[in-house]
Amino acid sequence: MSVLAYDLGASSGRAVIGRLKDTTMEVEELHRFSNDPVQVGNRLHWDILRLLHEMKQGLLKAKHQKVTIKSLAIDSWAVDFGMIGNGGELIGNPYHYRDHHTDGIMEQVLSNIPAKEIFGRTGIQFLPFNTVYQLAALQQAGSPILQAGKNLLMIPDLLRYFLCGEMVHEFTNATTTQLYNPVEGQWDATLIRKLGFKESWFGQVVQPGTNVGKLSSALQHELGMASIPIFTAAEHDTASAVVAVPATERSFAYLICGTWSLMGTEVQEPVLSDMALDLNFTNEGGAYGTFRLLKNIMGLWILQECRREWERAGDVYSFPELIQLAQQAPSFFTMIDPDDPLFLPPGNMPERIRKYALQTGQKPPEGIGAVVRCILESLALKYRVVLEWTERLSGQAFQGLHMVGGGIHNTLLCQWTANAIGKPVWAGPAEGSAIGNLAVQWIAQGDLSDVWEARQVIRDSFLITIYEPEQAAMWEEAYGQFRRVVGLE
Repeated sequence: MSVLAYDLGASSGRAVIGRLKDTTMEVEELHRFSNDPVQVGNRLHWDILRLLHEMKQGLLKAKHQKVTIKSLAIDSWAVDFGMIGNGGELIGNPYHYRDHHTDGIMEQVLSNIPAKEIFGRTGIQFLPFNTVYQLAALQQAGSPILQAGKNLLMIPDLLRYFLCGEMVHEFTNATTTQLYNPVEGQWDATLIRKLGFKESWFGQVVQPGTNVGKLSSALQHELGMASIPIFTAAEHDTASAVVAVPATERSFAYLICGTWSLMGTEVQEPVLSDMALDLNFTNEGGAYGTFRLLKNIMGLWILQECRREWERAGDVYSFPELIQLAQQAPSFFTMIDPDDPLFLPPGNMPERIRKYALQTGQKPPEGIGAVVRCILESLALKYRVVLEWTERLSGQAFQGLHMVGGGIHNTLLCQWTANAIGKPVWAGPAEGSAIGNLAVQWIAQGDLSDVWEARQVIRDSFLITIYEPEQAAMWEEAYGQFRRVVGLE
């Protein structure tokens, strides 16, 4: 018997089959597909029905390969949502979190409700595309989506609803809305009322590993398949990836590395201190009674956007070729703060790096290799900043850093991260979110006893590469330079 994980990222999705064999797991990618946003006029949307179509193709491939599916679950990115109206139908296409309709909205909300109050009620970091600001933007625009909407469903909630017809919110993703109160363990009715939203939009919240229904009879008929139980995973893909961190110690730090980088640790209670607010950390819901004290870092998005710009100009390079060019460029020539708002929207990223360099009194990087080196060195140095902040906020001292996610294929970034933090980096597994999704399903069905047994099985099943720190003096000097450039000293 196999379990099926749909793991949906911001650029691609996959249907992954998992099988438990003794003390190890086997993972097989059944179906992979692109997840391309669609520009319609001035608006950027997710192609949500295309995602549903591709999920059906995953089920059909399982059927054709005679795979018996014991259960399925979905994980995806956070903050974005769809609205369900009368008759249970989706109203409009969900907006993409990089759409410009939220520009300036967060500042307007904070002028009416102090940041300290919002953080104290939700524990969530302030990002301009959080669900709360998307809703405020639609409200300000008088959007018919809100006027006709009856139920708000986050992306995995929405796709799960399409599969089984049941509307519930999953805890880890619900917390990312910045409308959920982790202390009270429910939607924050006071905040929702102050913002003029409808409390009826927000329904029941369930924990990861909840059986919420089964494949609908309509889909069973359409696909020629039997009924399949549907569970909630830790549906924010970062929460699933944290489940898959192969830690042996209860106190550990992780870096989920991909388009976004997310660094943090597991805590039992949200950290709502003034320091956490000042450093813009977040307390997103985790699996099994935990919270993810973490900070978003812009991640490999900057490199991905540079590569797209170079391709448009006719300079086509694979990522390994870009890494090779970076190794040939001079070290620590230009540094950027990856989290500067300049780097958030899509567009001409090499030109933005040049602009940042000039604004901070540096020479812009010359040539593709120099730009790539600037990005990767800056990311590694920013990881050290955030790791030190995480230790201060959590009161822990970490012996090293677990890196999980597709970014670990970038071995140069892994090594430079070890160099920057002066501690070992344990890299693996790459498909962390999908593996964590599978693990939650197995725990829910009693095939694994708890998350720590799951982590042991993951550790025994996948290669973990160890990167030891090198060139300590050079990287320590670079760290001081980086802190001055980004305004930390």
